[in-house]
Amino acid sequence: MVSSNLPISSPYRSTPDAPVTDAERDRLSARLNAAYTAGTLDQDDYRARLDLLFAAKRLGELVPVVDGLPPLPTHSSPAIVANSSGEPGELSESRPPGMLTAAVVGGVAVAILLIVILLVVLI
Repeated sequence: MVSSNLPISSPYRSTPDAPVTDAERDRLSARLNAAYTAGTLDQDDYRARLDLLFAAKRLGELVPVVDGLPPLPTHSSPAIVANSSGEPGELSESRPPGMLTAAVVGGVAVAILLIVILLVVLI
């Protein structure tokens, strides 16, 4: 058995005899590609892990492939973040005012004008 820092709840440790599916190979291949692109893995380690990934028949054989990879995010990005087009800290373009906004601003302006007229008449 290979020594690992993976939690015992990891499918690679908890069900080591389960077969490796094509979907699992695709997920791990994407994780390896991301780690290599981010500079977490050097070229030799990346290639060695890919070789192990595609040679593995059981999940337990994938422990050396996933051990030491950056963890998967345990949350999803809020829709407002996922749909943003700018970089963090950039200001977005302002939205055009809606009809409700125009009505409220107009109503406040009329109310202020009436108050001023009443004050002028009463003084």
